[in-house]
Amino acid sequence: MTEPLWTPDAARIARTRLTAFASSVEATAGAGVTGDYHALHRWSVTSPEAFWRAVWDFAGVIGDAGDTVLVDGDRFPGARWFPDAQLNFAENLLRHRGPQAAIVSLLENGERHVLSRDELYAEVAAVAAALRAVGVGPGDRVAGFLPNVPEAVIAMLAAASLGALWTSCSPDFGVNGVLDRFGQVRPKVLFAADGYYYNGKTIDCLPRVAEIAAAIDGIEQLVVVPVLGVDNPAAVVPAAKRWTSFREPAAGAIAFERLPFDHPLFALYSSGTTGVPKCIVHGAGGTLLQHLKEHQLHTDLGEGDVFFYFTTCGWMMWNWLVSGLASGATLVLYDGSPFAADGRMLLDAIDREGITVFGTSAKYIAALEKAGHRPRESHDLGSLRTMLSTGSPLSPEQYDYVYRDFKADLCLSSISGGTDIVSCFVGGCPVLPVYRGEIQAAGLGMAVAVWNEAGEAVTEEKGELVCTRPFPCCPLGLWNDPDGDRFRAAYFDRWPGVWAHGDYAEVTAHGGFIIHGRSDAVLNPGGVRIGTAEIYRQVERVEEVLESVVIGQRRDDDVRVVLFVVLRPGVELDEALAARIRTVIRDNATPRHVPAKILAVPDIPRTISGKLAELAVRSAVHGEPVKNTDALANPGSLAAFRDRPELAD
Repeated sequence: MTEPLWTPDAARIARTRLTAFASSVEATAGAGVTGDYHALHRWSVTSPEAFWRAVWDFAGVIGDAGDTVLVDGDRFPGARWFPDAQLNFAENLLRHRGPQAAIVSLLENGERHVLSRDELYAEVAAVAAALRAVGVGPGDRVAGFLPNVPEAVIAMLAAASLGALWTSCSPDFGVNGVLDRFGQVRPKVLFAADGYYYNGKTIDCLPRVAEIAAAIDGIEQLVVVPVLGVDNPAAVVPAAKRWTSFREPAAGAIAFERLPFDHPLFALYSSGTTGVPKCIVHGAGGTLLQHLKEHQLHTDLGEGDVFFYFTTCGWMMWNWLVSGLASGATLVLYDGSPFAADGRMLLDAIDREGITVFGTSAKYIAALEKAGHRPRESHDLGSLRTMLSTGSPLSPEQYDYVYRDFKADLCLSSISGGTDIVSCFVGGCPVLPVYRGEIQAAGLGMAVAVWNEAGEAVTEEKGELVCTRPFPCCPLGLWNDPDGDRFRAAYFDRWPGVWAHGDYAEVTAHGGFIIHGRSDAVLNPGGVRIGTAEIYRQVERVEEVLESVVIGQRRDDDVRVVLFVVLRPGVELDEALAARIRTVIRDNATPRHVPAKILAVPDIPRTISGKLAELAVRSAVHGEPVKNTDALANPGSLAAFRDRPELAD
């Protein structure tokens, strides 16, 4: 059996919140789970009422839980959690008061701003009072077209305190991309930034804000947040109020609306690269309970921690990050390019802010390695305890890089879930070893398995990632889907009563997981299913290649594998380099994985949240329309994939 790259020592295990939780469960339920994570997981999915009530109590959720935990537990979808509960999401996130820092805000241009817990509470109170004054209440929608700045957190918490539903997009979305999202929920109030900084540029948002506000019926109040400090935003958006004039200072205590467990909290959106994005509605109680579990038990997050995740307000990881306030963590927000200051911007922030939990993506880690960064030599990193990665699978070689060139004593937790559940199915575990290329474990309370085509659970064999039992953060449904038909079609059509997540995955011998790519992007040459991540992991070994995307091209009643690569400046894709790429893939995977064609492109399309747009590339190669290019950060890159004569033979 392979040796782990990292194993927590006994002292570290003993002081984790997960160990304290297991001990409390042992004392009350006699479940025999202390010191055995996998036994704890089995108990959590076979005794869901006891487990989720234990999470509520351990995390100290503010609110009335009621006497019943689960109704209709055999219905999936359709199970109801904590049907008698009353709570408020914002009240739980604002529970910690005092002079300690709640938020540290960093911008690419060097601006730094700190909000204490008391200051954050006061700001939320002022904005909540203003929202109440314009008639916002339970069930109304409030939207943010905002960068990752404190005002986004404040506006979300203010809306949630009133029972309003919050939805947000980052300001790098085009007008149509925003309308495809906010146009579905028709917000009553829109918070929008005057602009933002990215990659050394200053981007003015106000012309787009004016278009968006004019196109969405129902917006009663537009509030401009002064990120750039534009002197007169009303000259471009006449109906807008400035953030400072909208707030109602000296608002006093917040009158939190305590509402049912499944009261709508967030509307999040699928990537939308294959059509209008799904608008997914999440409930307050399920989101809170799941995030508390993932932060405290799976990430060991708590009072005194400094928590960072590189994200925008258009990605679910922003919602996940902000929930860290409920566990007493200080949030570090950053808005700008992660590669600013020659790639040192975020590394510098670890040392300067004392970040203990650092969240990033496989793309960022790969880019650091390709650029030759060795953070352990250039930075102290003494505060750093845990590194999280999501967005795409983390390759075995990236695990090697982190432990070799970042920090040896570090819990590296690759996590995977999605916007669909605003959380994770599989992820980190502070009491388990880290094995090369593996996600550590299934999440507590999540009955996760990998099934083959026959619907049978398999281990050390690739198949579909499924969840076989209900969980509290299951979405309430899709917006404007009153009968739930589209919701069931999206997740439950393949196996009724079982959530099929759309990931091509594998359970390892250690009880960990490997994600091999999205199921809808799986390659199928000669009838053999190949996950795209299996090829990316090998291509990353080739020094000359910066990025790649692989698709299956329909050809002669079959599918052939086509690999597109972005090369380092000055490198040409000659026959020798193409042959070496093929050799690396063949030697480390199988001959089936070797692409029939390898072509160079200047850029690869990605969604605004940074994920590879494999389906958009596949459509472009086949001459088919890409239905929603506004969902892409760089839609112009698709031109390089269309009408390639090399793909005609």
